Amino acid sequence: MEKSPLIEKSKKFAIEVIMLCESIKGKASITNQLIRSGTSIGANIREANYAHSKADFIAKFQIALKECYETEYWLELLFETNSISDDIFKEFQQHAGTIRRMLISSINTAKGKK
Repeated sequence: MEKSPLIEKSKKFAIEVIMLCESIKGKASITNQLIRSGTSIGANIREANYAHSKADFIAKFQIALKECYETEYWLELLFETNSISDDIFKEFQQHAGTIRRMLISSINTAKGKK
């Protein structure tokens, strides 16, 4: 069975988040939170594949969406405290934004919205 682009993107993003956080020194409180939220996105997307119902599927995707927003927040904090460069920040924001838009689209489709 072929994996969905959303599953692949969220897993790749989680790996990139882990690698980024391992390279940052002195910001353990922020990087720990970033790892939690950044890896939780993909975990919830995967969990949705075994949802008990359509409502459960939507709920898992909504949790993943919340985690995506939280991840963007932690990235902003790292950027605004000069812990990551502008280029790294933009790259991660772009990846998170792509995943966020895919999640929103998937949620709307599952709810039957256009």
